[in-house]
Amino acid sequence: MNAWDQNYQQRGALWQGAATGIPSFPPGTRVLEAGCGNGKTLATLSRNGCHATGCDIAASALRLAHHAVPKARLVQADVRCLPFPDQTFDAVIAVHVTGALLESDRRQAATEYARVLAPGGTLFFREFSVGDFRYGKGRPVEEKSFLRGDGVMTHYFTEDEVYDLFPAERWEGTVVPERWEMRVRGIRYPREVLSGMFFRKQGAP
Repeated sequence: MNAWDQNYQQRGALWQGAATGIPSFPPGTRVLEAGCGNGKTLATLSRNGCHATGCDIAASALRLAHHAVPKARLVQADVRCLPFPDQTFDAVIAVHVTGALLESDRRQAATEYARVLAPGGTLFFREFSVGDFRYGKGRPVEEKSFLRGDGVMTHYFTEDEVYDLFPAERWEGTVVPERWEMRVRGIRYPREVLSGMFFRKQGAP
């Protein structure tokens, strides 16, 4: 059993509330959420009329997602080897999943996102930045990657790293830092993510 399965089994739905900052797609858009967790974002996509598919490596997460979004298509899968034919989807959402992988695996996942997207399709990417207050906490695994006590690894990205992961010969897009503060017992902690909207270029490999 992997760390994500253990976390979902022990703690239930890890992600609560409404999904925020997710792009809006026209009804009927074929959307894959890579690493759908307990279905928080899938629920929003389904309400908006998208043909939503969610995949996750954790079977316990998918059971929770089924209760949250019973009409969504759910598949147990590893984002490094997606079980879908080429050009299946109009959009891929990858939020806080790519950063749970080692560098070589992140590159493989990015290749898979491109493969399953139709030409001109949209990729929405979001991961924690080196500007987040948790950067550096945990056991170092690779450069800018740290393993937490719950067994989950997090990589903290720079903007250049994101652009390198989605190179210009295959993608067109921009990365935007999003910053806010979290207050705990009167202490303010800086949070930061990098969000990228990328479009798969026509004719790109």
